[in-house]
Amino acid sequence: MKRRTVLWMGLGTIGALAVGVGSMPVRQRLTGGADALDRASGFAPNAWVSINPDKSITLFMPRAEMGQGTHTGLAMLLAEELACSLADVRIEPAPIARVYSNIAAVAGSAATQPAQPNFVERATQHFMAKFAREFGFMVTGGSSSIADLFVVLREAGAMARETLRSAAARHWNVPLEECVARAAQIVHTSGKVIDYGDIVALGPELLEPVHEYTLKKPEAWTLIGTPAKRLESRDKVTGRALFAADIHEPGMLYAEFSMSPFFDGEVEVYDEDAARAVPGVVEVLKIAAGGGAPAAVAVLAEQRWRAQRAVGALNAQWVAGAAGPFEQQDLDDKLLAGLRDDAPVATYHDVGEVDAVIGNAGTVLRADYEVPFLAHAAMEPLCCAVKFDKDRATVWAGVQIPDVARKAAALALGLEPEQVTLNAMLMGGAFGRRLDADFVSLAAAVARAVPGRLVQALWRREDDMRHDFYRPAVRARYTGVLELGPGLLVALNAHSASPSVIAQAVPRQLGLPGNPSKADVEGAVDQGYEIANHRVQHAHVELPVPLGFWRSVGHSQHAFFQESFIDETAATARIDPLEFRLRHLRGQPRHRAVLELAASKSDWKQPPGVARDGKPVARGIALHESFGSLVAAVAEVSQGEAGEPRVHRVVVAIDCGTAINPNLIRQQVESSVIFGLSAALYGRIAIKEGQVVQGNFDSYPVLRLGETPVIDTWIVPSTLPPGGVGEPALPPVAPAVASALAVLTGERHRRLPLVGA
Repeated sequence: MKRRTVLWMGLGTIGALAVGVGSMPVRQRLTGGADALDRASGFAPNAWVSINPDKSITLFMPRAEMGQGTHTGLAMLLAEELACSLADVRIEPAPIARVYSNIAAVAGSAATQPAQPNFVERATQHFMAKFAREFGFMVTGGSSSIADLFVVLREAGAMARETLRSAAARHWNVPLEECVARAAQIVHTSGKVIDYGDIVALGPELLEPVHEYTLKKPEAWTLIGTPAKRLESRDKVTGRALFAADIHEPGMLYAEFSMSPFFDGEVEVYDEDAARAVPGVVEVLKIAAGGGAPAAVAVLAEQRWRAQRAVGALNAQWVAGAAGPFEQQDLDDKLLAGLRDDAPVATYHDVGEVDAVIGNAGTVLRADYEVPFLAHAAMEPLCCAVKFDKDRATVWAGVQIPDVARKAAALALGLEPEQVTLNAMLMGGAFGRRLDADFVSLAAAVARAVPGRLVQALWRREDDMRHDFYRPAVRARYTGVLELGPGLLVALNAHSASPSVIAQAVPRQLGLPGNPSKADVEGAVDQGYEIANHRVQHAHVELPVPLGFWRSVGHSQHAFFQESFIDETAATARIDPLEFRLRHLRGQPRHRAVLELAASKSDWKQPPGVARDGKPVARGIALHESFGSLVAAVAEVSQGEAGEPRVHRVVVAIDCGTAINPNLIRQQVESSVIFGLSAALYGRIAIKEGQVVQGNFDSYPVLRLGETPVIDTWIVPSTLPPGGVGEPALPPVAPAVASALAVLTGERHRRLPLVGA
């Protein structure tokens, strides 16, 4: 048995490890990147930064840029302590090494089991931090990049700064305290100045890394907290930025696929001769399912359009696998069965006497909620380029876990991971989809057939949509008791049913055991509401649909369930929904502050008025905590002629701890609101005869510019460590809109999407 499997299996018995929780000591994370140090063209005092003789500064970047601005935010942390401008920093992808592991993401997603004592849960997180440090998951996800590297990159910069300051002092033979780092230079009190690059050019004998340094106090920051421009924006708008689809060379080949329309289907017959008869076709390959990718017939040709034409000539016929040609109704019935009183459930949170209070109550509130499968639907379709040269290979792909992608390519090519060079590319969105490496595995499998030639595999939108790893469909039943006198929810039982993302994704992505876990109810067990009797239960329902991590993961559905029920309870009590929430947050000052800020900035206490066409407008409010941040959203909604919801304005207040770059925060809030509205209004993946019905944006609509509301973002000032920003504003969007719609119509919308539900 592999050591990593033993470690993972030991999670259930690690109470003895509860000696403290958190990331590995920061200074242990500064060293160990030997590959980066070898590649550095200048002086590299640690694994994160190189000071180059040409006066440039290289940040070895272990996180993916997929539009969220991570590269800019992380570079700001380094530049702040290194006393240089953001323009001085250039980004170079870090090599795959343990020192670059995302400890916050792995430790934060620890797969704790039901009813574990707090000390066991803390021990699990501590163990997972050690696990991440040992095995090197360089993952970009979980809104964790800034939180994970907030201290690490500042220390890397401070270490480099003090090393350069010490070197300059020795070069000038002056006391260290007379030397100051400023604007990528060391300045002496006499007025002498030397650039960082010139210090490096003096030679290595002066550049002994300094391990004693002090980080700046927040009041001394000059870059952190400012709306600095993004590093990659100019290259994107001028066309210089490179994505996987931009990789070309003379003599390359293009791969197109006829993929199984079934998740587990096999090809029954195809016309290889007809495909080969198309001019420019070089190879036709039958590819078995593997690496998460479906079975496919691939065509390699010298031009993409010829490959596409040849795929049409294949006329491939497919047969369903073991799951058979199941229907959407089959899945819905299984989910509904998971809500029965006799359904086996795991209890993840149990405080007070829920059954007794519900059993003795005169008035019990009950509501069932439902959300569908959802696709990631990133604007950039999946793309990977591979060049295989018998004993080694080079891969170009935008991925969220480089370790996993490199191993997937190596497996498909019959190589060791060390024989594969992975070039991490920019991405046009990912939202969790590129945590999986199925598209890398498929591209590598076809490249293996044509050694020495670059192969580019760009998926069609329809293949991207129909062979996604989906956000699970979930059903929930909420039961509560309202005490009318004080207007308090005194008991709440939250019972949900769904398949498990963790149970599928962890084995597929990491090759580790995966079981249903507390992640299945995130967003239901970790909120701030003070409810004396509160239980959260979940029924695991096996469904033959591939699942993956989707933007905000479980929070996306459980926020809709819980916030909708809170609103319904407030309506029953005839209490303003803002006031009702505040009554249940008396000991939660951060929650109260973010709610009150959103209410104030949306003029909550004033009538919302009417839309331009004279239709009445209503407001809905929602609150949710996720990824270390708190978000409150207020949506202003009217109805169109056919009764469809029209969202005019969304006001968002976010407490994400220390704000590294307000512009990046606003951009991600706006992105999350748009993504959340797309899901709330339109998003739905349905199954017919074992196949996904939706294939493109005509059948899977996303919010268009003309529908996009005004989005006002307000950031709560904070000195706390930074939380996540890429996902937390998404969960409260759907319940806020649904609650506004309920005010307009008098009917509660408990099923998503809201259009066509």
